Amino acid sequence: MTDLTVVVPVFNEEESLRTLYGEIDEVVRSLGLNLELVMIDDGSTDSSWSIIAELAQKDPRVRGIRFRRNFGKAAALDAGLHAATSPIVMTMDADLQDDPHEIPDFLRLMNEGYDCVSGWKKTRHDPWHKVIPSHVFNKMVSRLTGVNLHDHNCGMKCYRREIFDEITLYGELHRFIPALAGARGWKVGEKVVNHRARKFGHSKYGFTRFIKGFLDLLSVKFVTSYGTRPQHFLGTVGMCSFGIGALTLLWLATRWVLARIPFLGLASYTLSGRPAVVYSAALLLFGAQVLSIGFIAELVVSQNLRRSREYSVKERTDDK
Repeated sequence: MTDLTVVVPVFNEEESLRTLYGEIDEVVRSLGLNLELVMIDDGSTDSSWSIIAELAQKDPRVRGIRFRRNFGKAAALDAGLHAATSPIVMTMDADLQDDPHEIPDFLRLMNEGYDCVSGWKKTRHDPWHKVIPSHVFNKMVSRLTGVNLHDHNCGMKCYRREIFDEITLYGELHRFIPALAGARGWKVGEKVVNHRARKFGHSKYGFTRFIKGFLDLLSVKFVTSYGTRPQHFLGTVGMCSFGIGALTLLWLATRWVLARIPFLGLASYTLSGRPAVVYSAALLLFGAQVLSIGFIAELVVSQNLRRSREYSVKERTDDK
């Protein structure tokens, strides 16, 4: 049985793969660990797959997975994490900016009782236009998810494999694994890691990374807060909108009726051409639609919960 699985997503990293393999091998041998190294070629167009296949042929501890095309980092990590056979799984990038010599400290924290340990690139060797938006993004993620980490984007993380029996990765959700795990009660920690300057290639992420990340953050917030009770959110929005629209229309209708009672002596009042009528009707219809969507979402969730659990079990007395 292996003691540690290291999962490395790869996309056009031919220059760094042999060096990375050598560093990981050196560290785990010094620790006396049985290693499983899973490299996922995410549709590389260079010779990355040839190098992975070569390493796997020379060393049975190396396993390679090759995608037919580029599906993204989340898909690559999902494939590697579900292929892992060790109780402890580490992820790191293939560009040598993550230092494998940090592995012993990650394992030490896991032995202290953490279920997920995320790296923190406290000193970063990245351009300012990546560092500043990343800092803002990390603050936002921590505030919205309640999992306070300095660096949600760090690729170097350590997990208990059981976490991925409960979490499915897609889109850009790989950076939110600690938040998703924390929402289910897993203990999440953080450690400062050595972030090395890039030696080969260039970053695979541009400005759109932050746009996609923000949209996925909204998804994570909704899933972790209302994933099993969507009507609590949608119903609140729908009821507020419906209520405001209904009350405003009622007030307008009352004014219109009272203005037509002669003995009250009220000034004439007409609804024609009043924007308030249009806005109120729009709020009424919008509220009704959101409430309907909420009911449909509740039906979908209720069906899914028949096949999966909402909760996460840490241990059982009958396991002892």
